Amino acid sequence: MRLIVDAHEDLAWNMLTFGRDPMRSAAETRALESAAGAVNPQGEALLGYPDHVRGGVAVTFATLHVLPERRKLHDWETLSYADAAQAHRLARRQLEAYQRLADEHGEAFHIVGSRAALEAGLRTWEGDPPVAPRLGLVLLIEGADCIRQPAEVEMWVEGGVRIVGPAWAGTRYSGGTREPGPLTDEGRRLLDRMADLGVMLDLSHMAEQAFFQALDRFPGTLFASHSNPRALLDGSPVPDRHLSDAMIRALAAHDGILGIVPYNRFLKGGWLPADGRQAVTLDFIVRHIDYVCQLLGDASHVGLGSDFDGGFGLDQIPAGLDSIADLRFIGEALERSGYQPADVDAILSGNWLRILRQGLPES
Repeated sequence: MRLIVDAHEDLAWNMLTFGRDPMRSAAETRALESAAGAVNPQGEALLGYPDHVRGGVAVTFATLHVLPERRKLHDWETLSYADAAQAHRLARRQLEAYQRLADEHGEAFHIVGSRAALEAGLRTWEGDPPVAPRLGLVLLIEGADCIRQPAEVEMWVEGGVRIVGPAWAGTRYSGGTREPGPLTDEGRRLLDRMADLGVMLDLSHMAEQAFFQALDRFPGTLFASHSNPRALLDGSPVPDRHLSDAMIRALAAHDGILGIVPYNRFLKGGWLPADGRQAVTLDFIVRHIDYVCQLLGDASHVGLGSDFDGGFGLDQIPAGLDSIADLRFIGEALERSGYQPADVDAILSGNWLRILRQGLPES
Protein backbone atom coordinates (compact mmCIF):
# COMPACT_ATOMS: atom_id res chain seq x y z
CA MET A 1 0.00 0.00 0.00
CA ARG A 2 1.29 3.47 -0.91
CA LEU A 3 1.25 5.54 2.29
CA ILE A 4 0.19 9.16 2.68
CA VAL A 5 1.02 11.79 5.28
CA ASP A 6 -1.58 14.55 5.64
CA ALA A 7 -0.11 17.63 7.30
CA HIS A 8 -3.33 19.22 8.54
CA GLU A 9 -6.57 17.87 10.05
CA ASP A 10 -8.74 19.57 12.68
CA LEU A 11 -9.89 16.34 14.30
CA ALA A 12 -10.37 17.60 17.86
CA TRP A 13 -12.14 20.74 16.63
CA ASN A 14 -14.68 18.50 14.87
CA MET A 15 -15.03 16.22 17.88
CA LEU A 16 -15.77 19.09 20.26
CA THR A 17 -17.70 21.41 17.93
CA PHE A 18 -19.95 18.90 16.18
CA GLY A 19 -19.64 15.74 18.27
CA ARG A 20 -18.18 13.85 15.33
CA ASP A 21 -16.63 10.47 16.19
CA PRO A 22 -13.37 9.94 14.28
CA MET A 23 -13.82 6.16 14.60
CA ARG A 24 -16.76 6.39 12.19
CA SER A 25 -16.33 6.60 8.44
CA ALA A 26 -17.18 9.84 6.70
CA ALA A 27 -20.18 8.09 5.13
CA GLU A 28 -21.46 7.02 8.57
CA THR A 29 -21.10 10.55 9.92
CA ARG A 30 -22.96 11.96 6.92
CA ALA A 31 -25.78 9.46 7.35
CA LEU A 32 -26.12 10.15 11.08
CA GLU A 33 -26.17 13.90 10.60
CA SER A 34 -28.68 13.59 7.77
CA ALA A 35 -30.96 11.28 9.77
CA ALA A 36 -30.89 13.71 12.68
CA GLY A 37 -32.00 16.47 10.34
CA ALA A 38 -28.82 18.38 11.13
CA VAL A 39 -27.34 20.38 8.31
CA ASN A 40 -23.71 20.66 9.30
CA PRO A 41 -22.62 24.25 8.64
CA GLN A 42 -19.30 23.22 7.17
CA GLY A 43 -20.74 20.57 4.85
CA GLU A 44 -20.65 16.81 4.64
CA ALA A 45 -17.86 15.04 6.50
CA LEU A 46 -14.60 14.02 4.86
CA LEU A 47 -12.72 12.36 7.74
CA GLY A 48 -12.96 9.05 9.57
CA TYR A 49 -10.58 6.32 10.69
CA PRO A 50 -11.93 3.75 8.17
CA ASP A 51 -11.31 6.25 5.36
CA HIS A 52 -7.77 6.92 6.55
CA VAL A 53 -7.13 3.18 6.46
CA ARG A 54 -8.72 2.69 3.05
CA GLY A 55 -6.59 5.48 1.60
CA GLY A 56 -3.33 4.60 3.34
CA VAL A 57 -3.25 7.88 5.29
CA ALA A 58 -0.90 6.69 8.02
CA VAL A 59 0.05 9.97 9.72
CA THR A 60 -1.66 13.31 10.14
CA PHE A 61 -0.73 16.54 11.84
CA ALA A 62 -3.68 16.88 14.22
CA THR A 63 -4.41 20.43 15.30
CA LEU A 64 -5.30 22.26 18.47
CA HIS A 65 -7.15 25.24 17.02
CA VAL A 66 -9.24 27.91 18.70
CA LEU A 67 -10.81 30.96 17.11
CA PRO A 68 -10.38 34.56 18.29
CA GLU A 69 -13.75 36.09 19.17
CA ARG A 70 -13.20 38.96 16.72
CA ARG A 71 -13.21 36.42 13.87
CA LYS A 72 -16.26 34.50 15.07
CA LEU A 73 -19.12 34.63 12.56
CA HIS A 74 -21.59 32.00 13.80
CA ASP A 75 -23.07 30.83 17.11
CA TRP A 76 -21.89 27.27 16.45
CA GLU A 77 -18.25 28.40 16.59
CA THR A 78 -18.05 27.54 20.28
CA LEU A 79 -14.27 27.08 20.47
CA SER A 80 -13.60 30.81 20.45
CA TYR A 81 -11.67 32.96 22.89
CA ALA A 82 -11.55 36.50 24.18
CA ASP A 83 -8.17 36.30 25.91
CA ALA A 84 -5.14 34.05 26.35
CA ALA A 85 -6.55 32.33 29.44
CA GLN A 86 -9.69 31.28 27.57
CA ALA A 87 -7.65 30.19 24.54
CA HIS A 88 -5.52 28.08 26.87
CA ARG A 89 -8.53 26.33 28.40
CA LEU A 90 -10.10 25.54 25.03
CA ALA A 91 -6.85 24.22 23.56
CA ARG A 92 -6.31 22.06 26.64
CA ARG A 93 -9.74 20.52 26.02
CA GLN A 94 -8.58 19.58 22.53
CA LEU A 95 -5.33 18.13 23.83
CA GLU A 96 -7.31 16.05 26.30
CA ALA A 97 -9.61 14.90 23.48
CA TYR A 98 -6.60 13.52 21.59
CA GLN A 99 -5.26 11.85 24.70
CA ARG A 100 -8.65 10.18 25.33
CA LEU A 101 -8.85 9.09 21.71
CA ALA A 102 -5.46 7.40 21.92
CA ASP A 103 -6.28 5.86 25.31
CA GLU A 104 -9.72 4.54 24.36
CA HIS A 105 -8.95 3.55 20.76
CA GLY A 106 -5.27 2.69 20.89
CA GLU A 107 -5.81 0.04 18.25
CA ALA A 108 -6.62 2.81 15.78
CA PHE A 109 -4.91 6.03 16.95
CA HIS A 110 -1.62 6.86 18.60
CA ILE A 111 0.11 10.13 19.43
CA VAL A 112 3.44 10.48 17.68
CA GLY A 113 5.86 12.19 20.03
CA SER A 114 9.15 10.69 18.86
CA ARG A 115 10.90 9.06 15.94
CA ALA A 116 10.57 5.73 17.70
CA ALA A 117 6.78 6.18 17.92
CA LEU A 118 6.64 7.25 14.28
CA GLU A 119 8.50 4.16 13.07
CA ALA A 120 6.49 1.84 15.29
CA GLY A 121 3.29 3.27 13.88
CA LEU A 122 4.47 2.97 10.30
CA ARG A 123 5.23 -0.71 10.85
CA THR A 124 1.54 -1.32 11.57
CA TRP A 125 0.84 -0.36 7.95
CA GLU A 126 2.97 -3.16 6.53
CA GLY A 127 1.14 -5.77 4.48
CA ASP A 128 -1.47 -5.31 1.79
CA PRO A 129 -3.93 -4.79 3.29
CA PRO A 130 -2.38 -3.97 6.69
CA VAL A 131 -3.77 -6.06 9.53
CA ALA A 132 -3.99 -3.51 12.35
CA PRO A 133 -2.96 -0.05 11.09
CA ARG A 134 -2.76 2.83 13.57
CA LEU A 135 -3.20 6.44 12.52
CA GLY A 136 -0.35 8.54 13.91
CA LEU A 137 -1.29 11.95 15.33
CA VAL A 138 1.46 14.58 15.39
CA LEU A 139 0.00 17.33 17.55
CA LEU A 140 0.12 20.88 16.15
CA ILE A 141 -0.96 24.11 17.84
CA GLU A 142 -2.52 26.33 15.14
CA GLY A 143 -2.49 29.90 16.44
CA ALA A 144 -0.35 30.26 19.55
CA ASP A 145 -2.50 32.53 21.73
CA CYS A 146 -3.24 29.43 23.85
CA ILE A 147 0.42 29.51 24.93
CA ARG A 148 0.03 32.13 27.63
CA GLN A 149 3.72 32.94 27.72
CA PRO A 150 6.75 31.52 25.86
CA ALA A 151 7.99 29.70 28.96
CA GLU A 152 4.79 27.60 28.80
CA VAL A 153 5.90 25.82 25.61
CA GLU A 154 7.51 23.16 27.77
CA MET A 155 4.17 22.26 29.34
CA TRP A 156 2.61 21.73 25.91
CA VAL A 157 5.57 19.60 24.84
CA GLU A 158 5.12 17.44 27.92
CA GLY A 159 1.49 16.99 26.83
CA GLY A 160 2.55 15.72 23.40
CA VAL A 161 2.64 18.83 21.19
CA ARG A 162 5.48 18.75 18.66
CA ILE A 163 4.59 21.61 16.27
CA VAL A 164 3.52 25.22 16.85
CA GLY A 165 2.10 27.62 14.26
CA PRO A 166 2.35 31.09 15.85
CA ALA A 167 -0.51 32.55 13.80
CA TRP A 168 -3.96 31.81 12.40
CA ALA A 169 -5.27 35.33 12.41
CA GLY A 170 -2.91 37.75 14.08
CA THR A 171 -1.84 36.70 17.57
CA ARG A 172 0.20 38.21 20.39
CA TYR A 173 3.15 36.57 18.69
CA SER A 174 2.78 37.24 14.97
CA GLY A 175 0.84 38.89 12.20
CA GLY A 176 -1.46 36.42 10.50
CA THR A 177 -4.05 35.85 7.79
CA ARG A 178 -5.99 39.06 7.03
CA GLU A 179 -4.08 40.75 9.86
CA PRO A 180 -0.62 41.62 8.53
CA GLY A 181 2.25 42.42 10.82
CA PRO A 182 5.66 41.35 12.07
CA LEU A 183 6.82 39.02 14.78
CA THR A 184 6.38 40.72 18.13
CA ASP A 185 9.03 40.73 20.86
CA GLU A 186 7.01 37.97 22.53
CA GLY A 187 6.94 36.11 19.20
CA ARG A 188 10.70 36.17 19.00
CA ARG A 189 10.90 34.77 22.52
CA LEU A 190 8.39 32.09 21.55
CA LEU A 191 10.53 30.98 18.59
CA ASP A 192 13.62 30.92 20.77
CA ARG A 193 11.91 28.72 23.35
CA MET A 194 10.57 26.42 20.63
CA ALA A 195 14.08 26.05 19.23
CA ASP A 196 15.48 25.28 22.68
CA LEU A 197 12.93 22.46 23.10
CA GLY A 198 13.15 21.10 19.55
CA VAL A 199 9.57 22.10 18.64
CA MET A 200 8.87 22.35 14.90
CA LEU A 201 7.60 25.60 13.37
CA ASP A 202 4.54 25.76 11.10
CA LEU A 203 4.64 28.93 8.98
CA SER A 204 1.15 28.57 7.46
CA HIS A 205 -1.08 31.57 8.27
CA MET A 206 1.89 33.75 9.27
CA ALA A 207 1.84 37.19 7.65
CA GLU A 208 4.54 37.63 5.02
CA GLN A 209 6.63 40.01 7.11
CA ALA A 210 6.54 37.64 10.09
CA PHE A 211 7.20 34.66 7.81
CA PHE A 212 10.54 36.03 6.62
CA GLN A 213 11.49 37.20 10.10
CA ALA A 214 10.82 33.70 11.43
CA LEU A 215 12.98 32.13 8.72
CA ASP A 216 15.83 34.43 9.70
CA ARG A 217 15.50 33.67 13.41
CA PHE A 218 14.40 30.05 13.79
CA PRO A 219 17.17 27.42 13.45
CA GLY A 220 15.00 24.32 13.75
CA THR A 221 12.72 22.22 11.53
CA LEU A 222 10.06 24.26 9.77
CA PHE A 223 7.41 24.03 7.06
CA ALA A 224 4.06 25.40 5.90
CA SER A 225 1.55 22.65 6.68
CA HIS A 226 -1.33 23.84 4.50
CA SER A 227 -0.69 26.67 2.03
CA ASN A 228 -0.84 26.96 -1.76
CA PRO A 229 1.14 28.96 -4.36
CA ARG A 230 -0.19 32.50 -4.50
CA ALA A 231 0.78 32.88 -8.16
CA LEU A 232 -2.00 30.50 -9.24
CA LEU A 233 -4.75 32.24 -7.31
CA ASP A 234 -5.66 35.50 -9.00
CA GLY A 235 -9.00 36.55 -7.57
CA SER A 236 -8.51 34.87 -4.20
CA PRO A 237 -10.34 36.74 -1.42
CA VAL A 238 -7.42 36.05 0.96
CA PRO A 239 -4.20 36.36 -1.07
CA ASP A 240 -2.09 36.61 2.09
CA ARG A 241 -3.26 33.10 3.01
CA HIS A 242 -1.02 31.73 0.24
CA LEU A 243 2.73 31.81 -0.39
CA SER A 244 4.48 33.99 -2.94
CA ASP A 245 7.25 32.58 -5.12
CA ALA A 246 9.81 34.32 -2.89
CA MET A 247 8.28 32.71 0.19
CA ILE A 248 8.30 29.25 -1.43
CA ARG A 249 11.93 29.60 -2.48
CA ALA A 250 12.94 30.78 0.98
CA LEU A 251 11.03 27.92 2.59
CA ALA A 252 12.82 25.39 0.39
CA ALA A 253 16.20 27.00 1.14
CA HIS A 254 15.54 26.02 4.77
CA ASP A 255 14.59 22.48 3.65
CA GLY A 256 10.94 23.21 4.40
CA ILE A 257 7.86 21.75 2.73
CA LEU A 258 4.66 23.30 1.41
CA GLY A 259 1.49 21.25 2.05
CA ILE A 260 -0.99 21.73 -0.80
CA VAL A 261 -4.62 22.18 0.29
CA PRO A 262 -7.19 20.42 -1.98
CA TYR A 263 -9.89 23.01 -1.26
CA ASN A 264 -11.53 24.55 -4.32
CA ARG A 265 -11.18 28.15 -3.15
CA PHE A 266 -7.44 27.52 -2.71
CA LEU A 267 -7.07 25.77 -6.07
CA LYS A 268 -8.96 28.05 -8.46
CA GLY A 269 -9.01 31.80 -7.90
CA GLY A 270 -12.55 33.16 -7.79
CA TRP A 271 -14.22 29.75 -7.36
CA LEU A 272 -17.61 29.90 -5.62
CA PRO A 273 -19.81 27.06 -4.35
CA ALA A 274 -22.37 28.02 -7.00
CA ASP A 275 -19.80 26.97 -9.63
CA GLY A 276 -20.11 23.38 -8.43
CA ARG A 277 -17.49 20.77 -7.65
CA GLN A 278 -17.16 19.84 -11.31
CA ALA A 279 -15.47 23.18 -11.99
CA VAL A 280 -12.37 21.97 -10.12
CA THR A 281 -10.75 18.60 -10.90
CA LEU A 282 -7.75 16.65 -9.68
CA ASP A 283 -5.76 18.36 -12.40
CA PHE A 284 -5.97 21.59 -10.39
CA ILE A 285 -4.23 19.87 -7.46
CA VAL A 286 -1.57 18.54 -9.84
CA ARG A 287 -1.12 22.05 -11.22
CA HIS A 288 -0.36 23.46 -7.75
CA ILE A 289 2.03 20.63 -6.92
CA ASP A 290 3.74 20.94 -10.30
CA TYR A 291 4.08 24.70 -9.91
CA VAL A 292 6.13 24.21 -6.74
CA CYS A 293 8.20 21.45 -8.34
CA GLN A 294 8.96 23.55 -11.44
CA LEU A 295 9.74 26.64 -9.36
CA LEU A 296 12.22 24.73 -7.20
CA GLY A 297 13.53 22.25 -9.76
CA ASP A 298 12.59 19.07 -7.91
CA ALA A 299 9.82 17.33 -5.95
CA SER A 300 11.51 17.49 -2.54
CA HIS A 301 9.62 20.40 -0.99
CA VAL A 302 5.93 19.76 -1.55
CA GLY A 303 3.36 17.49 0.07
CA LEU A 304 -0.30 17.48 1.09
CA GLY A 305 -2.03 19.34 3.93
CA SER A 306 -5.70 18.65 3.32
CA ASP A 307 -7.36 20.74 6.06
CA PHE A 308 -10.38 18.49 5.37
CA ASP A 309 -13.36 19.25 7.64
CA GLY A 310 -11.57 22.44 8.64
CA GLY A 311 -14.34 24.84 7.64
CA PHE A 312 -15.39 23.10 4.42
CA GLY A 313 -16.82 19.74 3.41
CA LEU A 314 -17.61 17.52 0.45
CA ASP A 315 -19.28 20.21 -1.65
CA GLN A 316 -16.10 22.32 -1.70
CA ILE A 317 -13.42 19.82 -2.72
CA PRO A 318 -12.51 18.78 -6.27
CA ALA A 319 -14.61 16.40 -8.30
CA GLY A 320 -13.00 12.97 -8.00
CA LEU A 321 -12.52 13.16 -4.24
CA ASP A 322 -15.14 11.88 -1.78
CA SER A 323 -13.23 11.62 1.50
CA ILE A 324 -9.73 11.49 2.96
CA ALA A 325 -9.47 7.99 1.46
CA ASP A 326 -9.24 9.51 -2.00
CA LEU A 327 -6.06 11.51 -1.51
CA ARG A 328 -4.42 8.48 -3.13
CA PHE A 329 -6.02 9.48 -6.43
CA ILE A 330 -3.77 12.54 -6.42
CA GLY A 331 -0.84 10.16 -6.79
CA GLU A 332 -2.48 8.53 -9.79
CA ALA A 333 -3.13 11.93 -11.34
CA LEU A 334 0.52 12.89 -10.84
CA GLU A 335 1.65 9.71 -12.57
CA ARG A 336 -0.68 10.39 -15.49
CA SER A 337 0.97 13.80 -15.73
CA GLY A 338 4.39 12.19 -16.11
CA TYR A 339 5.67 12.10 -12.53
CA GLN A 340 7.87 9.12 -11.72
CA PRO A 341 6.77 6.78 -8.89
CA ALA A 342 9.65 7.86 -6.63
CA ASP A 343 8.63 11.51 -6.88
CA VAL A 344 4.97 10.64 -6.29
CA ASP A 345 5.94 8.71 -3.15
CA ALA A 346 7.97 11.72 -1.98
CA ILE A 347 5.04 14.08 -2.50
CA LEU A 348 2.47 11.82 -0.83
CA SER A 349 4.56 10.83 2.20
CA GLY A 350 8.33 10.77 1.82
CA ASN A 351 8.93 14.50 2.13
CA TRP A 352 6.86 14.78 5.29
CA LEU A 353 8.48 11.67 6.75
CA ARG A 354 11.88 13.25 6.13
CA ILE A 355 10.75 16.33 8.05
CA LEU A 356 9.38 14.26 10.94
CA ARG A 357 12.50 12.12 11.20
CA GLN A 358 14.51 15.30 11.33
CA GLY A 359 12.30 17.24 13.73
CA LEU A 360 11.00 14.67 16.22
CA PRO A 361 13.05 13.67 19.28
CA GLU A 362 14.57 10.21 19.08
CA SER A 363 12.47 8.73 21.86
